[in-house]
Amino acid sequence: MTVTTLNNNYKEIITSRRSVRVYDPAVKISREEMTEILEEATLAPSSVNLQPWRFLVVDSPEGKSKLEELAPGNKTQVTTSSAVIAVFADMKAFENADEIMGTAVEKGYLPQEIKDQMMANYTDLFGRIPAQAFREMILIDSGLVSMQLMLSARAHGYDTNPIGGYDKSRIADAFGMEKERYVPVMLISVGKAAKEARRTTRLPIDRIAQWK
Repeated sequence: MTVTTLNNNYKEIITSRRSVRVYDPAVKISREEMTEILEEATLAPSSVNLQPWRFLVVDSPEGKSKLEELAPGNKTQVTTSSAVIAVFADMKAFENADEIMGTAVEKGYLPQEIKDQMMANYTDLFGRIPAQAFREMILIDSGLVSMQLMLSARAHGYDTNPIGGYDKSRIADAFGMEKERYVPVMLISVGKAAKEARRTTRLPIDRIAQWK
């Protein structure tokens, strides 16, 4: 796949990222480039590399119309962005563990005997872990991929806005997904800012960090 990243300057990427609420509706991100952005995002770490995140990329008029009903307080982001990515955490993510580790064996990253031992250990662990504990784990992992997605989009020259204000109880059903399996994490609008976003400030490090 062709790499279209526009900026490899990490400092510039993190300092130029803003939460953008109004986008240029004429700017459309191709599905090829969106796939690149998602591939880069999924290099984020996750617990035992389960990669529990799942993405619903809403870029069609029909999809956006559904999303407008679920996020009326964030209608502008939905209607003007190139796409809105709904990030979910998969409660059945462990079903992919054997495939993930098997691919690592095929590529020479992991010895077969280590893979077998890891699978045995994790099968036992995730067979005993309470559902709520697993849910909390995959929500953290999905938060990591969400931040990386926003930085990847910025490296491609696009702007984003993480959105928590939407009907999480209905979104899976609305898009034909298993409600009990897929846990809503956030929406991320992606596009090109129609105007420069307002700058914000941060608390100083000596207020939020300690050294012991």
